Amino acid sequence: MAAYILAIDQGTTSSRALLVRPDGSVAASAQQELPQHFPASGQVEQEAEDIFGTVLSCCRQALDKAGAAAADIAAIGITNQRETTLVWERATGRAIHRAIVWQDRRTADACARLEADGHGALVRARTGLVIDPYFSATKIAHILDAVPGARARAERGDLAFGTVDSFLLFRLTGGRVHATDATNAARTLLFDIHTGAWDADLLAVFGVPAALLPEVRDCAADFGVTDPALFGGPIVVRGMAGDQQAAMVGQACFAPGMVKSTYGTGCFALLNTGETPVASRNRLLTTIAYQIGGKRTYALEGSIFVAGAAVQWLRDGLRIIAQAGDSDRLAAGADETQDVILVPAFVGLGAPYWRPEVRGALFGLTRGTGPAELARAALESVCFQTCDLIDAMHADWPGAGAATVLRVDGGMTASDYTMQRLADLIGAPVDRPAEKETTVMGAAYLAGLSCGFFPPPEAFAARWRLDRRFAPAMTGEARQARLAAWRDAVGRLTA
Repeated sequence: MAAYILAIDQGTTSSRALLVRPDGSVAASAQQELPQHFPASGQVEQEAEDIFGTVLSCCRQALDKAGAAAADIAAIGITNQRETTLVWERATGRAIHRAIVWQDRRTADACARLEADGHGALVRARTGLVIDPYFSATKIAHILDAVPGARARAERGDLAFGTVDSFLLFRLTGGRVHATDATNAARTLLFDIHTGAWDADLLAVFGVPAALLPEVRDCAADFGVTDPALFGGPIVVRGMAGDQQAAMVGQACFAPGMVKSTYGTGCFALLNTGETPVASRNRLLTTIAYQIGGKRTYALEGSIFVAGAAVQWLRDGLRIIAQAGDSDRLAAGADETQDVILVPAFVGLGAPYWRPEVRGALFGLTRGTGPAELARAALESVCFQTCDLIDAMHADWPGAGAATVLRVDGGMTASDYTMQRLADLIGAPVDRPAEKETTVMGAAYLAGLSCGFFPPPEAFAARWRLDRRFAPAMTGEARQARLAAWRDAVGRLTA
């Protein structure tokens, strides 16, 4: 009887691998940082070999730590940074260009032209997304046009496109399987989320040859078998989902109306809307939450580009903290009479604004403003942006109710100050789970569900445990004043 699920979490700044037992506990883990490259302003890239190399190394380290062999692994589950785009040679598995990361904004002008040409309505209707550099389609087109001969090779079928999950699967299976799951496909601008298929009209709009595309499967499905040489024996791959959808699964948000928000480099809030896709009137995204047993469950999503990255800015840019945890202590000592507001549009504004050209700004600075006020402004900026998303969700889907219990996960949730401020500003409880590894646990669960290692969703949801609930403590008047200051600041940048 296999003892573990091997769960891979390939993120924006690091790769991780965990061995998960049937009770959900972690037997061993390994993590490595993933270098990023910034060739020009607004451009973010990664080496494909760094992505695969760090994943392979982490998997082997985790196996070694547990004294486990391939035969001890029931299945592999993969979760990944979404929208990050790779194009590689089918014959060798080698990328023809660095991976273009989801944060990259180089195709903003191309997106503006497509919008001006009137393609926005078609894209919105079929994909639930907006035309933005964040998504994969314009990144694919850029690579095909930037690399000499690439477009002709793509049309001949010599090249393959994939988001990170698909690239990892291709390499892990020795090039035998070129596939993705419905959640990652739904983030490309090329996939019709209603029919569950690649869309010929969208391929034409974005100039992407169909021969590049992977097969789309359920999140809990048979994705093939790893090359035996990698781990000393074959291991089946049985689960895949984009990181935010995996976190939704890991948070057991299986019922319509449940909301989770993940705070990593960016922040991503998803509201489960059940079997019906809800078209947003407030510039949220309509996306696939997960697809199991051939049945799609949908979500409304709000994407914030800068969350934990604001704390990194305090540390690496301003150098006012030595480590992320210092921001709590600093912010707690801020002068409450100062209305310092940070709009952290370092790479543009995401939902519900979708303004890639806007850049960050600080408002309300005085001679008395110091590191404490800047730290508070950085942490509050994450809360303010979450408020925007929650408000838009309530407006789009009355089923969300007047108040929402927000399940949170990700690195920033370790900050009690931020979580309390979040509860204060959204005016609703914030639940932090006992299990902090929700994203990778979602990947593990999907793989385990597919192979019978884990129980059905209802039983898995019963395992969810609360670490702490943060209840709103701010007065309504104070809350409205803070939100008004935020909206005024954003309005100045987006007018």
